[in-house]
Amino acid sequence: MTLLTETGVSATGALTVGEAWGSTMADAAGGGLELGHAVALLATAVVAVPLFRRLGLGSVLGYLAAGLLVGPWGIGLVREPEAVLHVAELGVVMFLFIIGLEMRPARLWSLRKEIFGLGALQVGICLALLAGAALLAGLPWPAAVIAGAGFALSSTAIVMQLLEERNENADPAGQRVVSILLFEDLAIVPLLALVAALGAAFGTQVADARPIWMTVGTAVGAVALVYVAGRWALNPLFRLLARFGGREVMTAAALLVVLGAAWAMSQGGLSMAMGAFLAGVLLSESTFRHQLEADVEPFRGILLGLFFLSVGMSLDLGVVARDWALVLAGLGVFMTIKAGVVYAIARARHSHGEALTRAALMGEGGEFAFVLYAAALAVGLFDPRTAAVLSAIVVLSMAMTPLRLMIADRIRPKETPSLDGVDKAEGLGGRVLIVGFGRFAQVVSQSLLARDVDVSIIDHDVEMIQAAGNFGFKVYYGDGTRLDVLRASGVEQAEAVLVCVDKPESADRIVELVKAEFPLTKLFVRAFDRGHSLRLIQAGVDYHIRETFESALVFGHEVLIGLGVDPEQADETVEDVRRRDEERLALQLAGGITAGRSLMRGNAVTPQPAPYVKPRREGVVLNEEEVEKAEA
Repeated sequence: MTLLTETGVSATGALTVGEAWGSTMADAAGGGLELGHAVALLATAVVAVPLFRRLGLGSVLGYLAAGLLVGPWGIGLVREPEAVLHVAELGVVMFLFIIGLEMRPARLWSLRKEIFGLGALQVGICLALLAGAALLAGLPWPAAVIAGAGFALSSTAIVMQLLEERNENADPAGQRVVSILLFEDLAIVPLLALVAALGAAFGTQVADARPIWMTVGTAVGAVALVYVAGRWALNPLFRLLARFGGREVMTAAALLVVLGAAWAMSQGGLSMAMGAFLAGVLLSESTFRHQLEADVEPFRGILLGLFFLSVGMSLDLGVVARDWALVLAGLGVFMTIKAGVVYAIARARHSHGEALTRAALMGEGGEFAFVLYAAALAVGLFDPRTAAVLSAIVVLSMAMTPLRLMIADRIRPKETPSLDGVDKAEGLGGRVLIVGFGRFAQVVSQSLLARDVDVSIIDHDVEMIQAAGNFGFKVYYGDGTRLDVLRASGVEQAEAVLVCVDKPESADRIVELVKAEFPLTKLFVRAFDRGHSLRLIQAGVDYHIRETFESALVFGHEVLIGLGVDPEQADETVEDVRRRDEERLALQLAGGITAGRSLMRGNAVTPQPAPYVKPRREGVVLNEEEVEKAEA
């Protein structure tokens, strides 16, 4: 591996990110980490990540900062970050494998328009505009195209990690982001072929490039190999291992599947992460799915963190300091263009909030930029200084992703749901007002409707209201915690208000309003737990019930009968449980939540008191008459 000249890096000899990703595994092994380095990396991450999460900056930025601290431009504990990058990339691979396990083939097929339509549109427009900006900056057009192509591909690792931390990777908006990332993983093959073609025509170095047909054919063959193995070979293999192998063999087999699929794809010129994702999708309907996820998850977490550390270590501050104006200008222009394109495409079909979040998530360059820039450097499309500057821009854009997302969350307006086909609560006048129409209220309403009681129903979940309409319910849109909505819902004319909302704090607010403004209205309230029951009793509601109490008693009653207990004895036992619960609740009203614990039956063995010193002889009863009285 060739070190950059003075125009590429500083005198420390630190390699650029592009070279790190373009080097071989043998190079990485030659620069392996010592045990002390591993300890330093873990210690730095253990300190930095919780600190950054405590500050609300997220774990990704914590890892990147920790990597910068221990890297060649920090305290210098790790001089060759490329040795870490090669191993740490497996964290991204395993992450995509787990995502694949959660996405069944039918679900993946349903996203085909987003993958090949939305993904191709975003990558194509971003590439064109970014290449144009690089061309205006003075790069030759072949180099400008590759510079734009590298930044057009987002960071799969960072975006997926942030989606997971926000618990949004399974949401429709998150699935659209995943679809775009999958297309970008596929796009690396034609983009590498483009680098080879431009290098052959305009490069300054001779490269032994394979014909395009051979590159594409090898990639198709690799996909076919992974598909065939995943479709027909893996399930029989895991059944065999589950029968005759040990626990550690199953773990080894899980790693073999992930790494084998990644290796096969890399041999075909495709992304290793794409191979792991495809293997995960093929195993998503397997009976061994959960076992595979449990086996891979520990490795995924530590290696993905190591990947972020290595990206932080690879930021060449020498290049940033020497060409700071160029780096900052390129960073601002590239991020603005890409975020603008992502926002415009998302906004064309979705809400402002989703478009803003997607632009913040995908406004950076990604790991594949390092691959493309290393390839461009190898064929002579880039000089070392250009490769170093572009790599620094990509790393800085990746580091700013959590900050962009934080800003987007702050400036994003709170979106009001679309009320198409939904009527607002206004002028209602039912005898009973039901606030909240989830599973609990739906069952409650059946008894009332069976007796032709006139009910008015409000809820603030638009999707639930629309779904209820399909089953013959007329539910109005309204937030029951607001007094004006309660008035519009007819609370003044209602004989009773049924508070059936999920959140106990919302139920408390409704109870407070009704008690203060309409004291003669009867209140029947769904309680969340025991503490909520105590608050409702103190508030003076007419009736409350813990949402799971009676169903749990019936469940326990049936279990006793199923175990052979006489039905009458089962009835007596359940009544005893109910009576003890009522007594405990009364004690808790006076003495707090911990009162009445003696009325609960536990399954822990109560130790019997024993003397410190065992007596030499048995005790003798001195007053037998008193013993007889006590036993009576």
